Amino acid sequence: MKLEYTSTDKNKLRLKMSNVFGEEIQTLSTELQNIFLDDLITAFENRLNVLNQAQSIVKLKMAESVEYATF
Repeated sequence: MKLEYTSTDKNKLRLKMSNVFGEEIQTLSTELQNIFLDDLITAFENRLNVLNQAQSIVKLKMAESVEYATF
């Protein structure tokens, strides 16, 4: 399942990240702050997609390898 955020979701995430990193990124120009936040959002989305794919693969492999025995 690939996660895709709407522009509203991205704006909310941008606001949250700018609040978290506010003091640290104040030294950057506004343009660089925007680039930094865009990169963080993209990295966040990509990481979640990779982890969701990995989780799906692991579940499928585990389901295929289960053996049942009757006692």
